[in-house]
Amino acid sequence: MSGILDLLNSDLGKQIIGGISQETDQPADKTASVVAMAMPILMGAMKRNASTESGAANLMNALNSKHDGSILDNLSGLFGGGVNEDVKQDGSAILGHVLGGSQSNAINALSQKSGLDSGSVMKILQVAAPILLGYLGKQKQQNNVNSESGIGDLLGSLMGGGNKQQPKQQSMIESLLDGNNDGSVIDDIAGMVLGGGQKKGGLGGLLGGLFGK
Repeated sequence: MSGILDLLNSDLGKQIIGGISQETDQPADKTASVVAMAMPILMGAMKRNASTESGAANLMNALNSKHDGSILDNLSGLFGGGVNEDVKQDGSAILGHVLGGSQSNAINALSQKSGLDSGSVMKILQVAAPILLGYLGKQKQQNNVNSESGIGDLLGSLMGGGNKQQPKQQSMIESLLDGNNDGSVIDDIAGMVLGGGQKKGGLGGLLGGLFGK
């Protein structure tokens, strides 16, 4: 199954990073860094939310309707001439729903690690969040996930569910969301998801891949 690393290292991922960078007027390397660090946090938050029956049902409904993956079919249209305000408002709603009261803590931690101010991080995530949900929607279809119980498994697989570090990784994400850690823990989270458990190789290797280094 394709995971987060596969998406970000693909031509599609480079198109997504380039489009978000242009839309938010932020450097491509910092945009890539924010997106790469944020995706496991957002997916970990979704996994936590989907552990309840109502949370899983809400996510299933979103992936069956508005976020079915069609956003990925026309990225040139999405980014051409500027991203529609409706998409950004949708992104804000997704972040609020997924992160809840932990949103400011997550944004501040990502700001601390990326070197961008929190407002710039928020602008990047507003555009990235609908794309991430679209990616989940497409993976749901491709893997025939039709039950609410399967959503958590799908998220775990996309986050590198085969590796033994996943429970620790999920615990780290939840501690970050609950406000018990600052940005220092993000290196470990991103490293586990993007680097197969390597603390440093993951994010650096990913960004090197994105920019041909």
